[in-house]
Amino acid sequence: MSILSFPDAWLEPLGKGFCSKFLSDMESKLIQNQEEKVTIFPPNNFIFRALNLVSFKDVKVLILGQDPYHGFGQANGLSFSVNQEIPIPPSLKNIFVELKNDLNIPISSHGDLTYWAQQKVLLLNSSLTVEMGKPNSHSKLGWDKLTDKIINQLSRRGDMIFVLWGKSAQKKYTLIDKKNNEILETSHPSPFSANRGFFGCKHFSKINNILKREGADEIDWQLK
Repeated sequence: MSILSFPDAWLEPLGKGFCSKFLSDMESKLIQNQEEKVTIFPPNNFIFRALNLVSFKDVKVLILGQDPYHGFGQANGLSFSVNQEIPIPPSLKNIFVELKNDLNIPISSHGDLTYWAQQKVLLLNSSLTVEMGKPNSHSKLGWDKLTDKIINQLSRRGDMIFVLWGKSAQKKYTLIDKKNNEILETSHPSPFSANRGFFGCKHFSKINNILKREGADEIDWQLK
């Protein structure tokens, strides 16, 4: 029985042959982890949640994270996001601080970013799984084959805004066609680096200014 259910809306843009082979290979690796009693986050049904919430043709903004949160119950399939009942992680707290300083949006009482995804913001991590308690543990598992393909195909489609926070995300710069897309980059919102450019970057207002200029709906960043 398959443990990975890939969204149909992404099969054609990424190539059905590519997806079939990738999913088969990745499933074998994840099953091996499970057989070794390794706890993996997020749960299987949340691994492709970012792609389930936004189809390829609809994505307006991609905010790239590194890998899912590695604490119990934190990862919910969207980069930087946690479910409503989970304490807000430090990086997300800093994202909310920048939102307040940029657009005067009150700091949210929860960290569930699903509302952003519903407005065609793809909240994608470079690695879509992680081992419990071990950050970046699946960085060499092969997820980048898929997520790099997603970035590249969205770039080829064009009219995208790519948001790259931190060195890991900025390594993907070379996958993006700068002529037909917008790229916003600065330091990571982590407490270790937020003061090196993230605070004061005004990326949220810049995103909306770009969308407005292109005649697209702006993002309502205030969580519900």
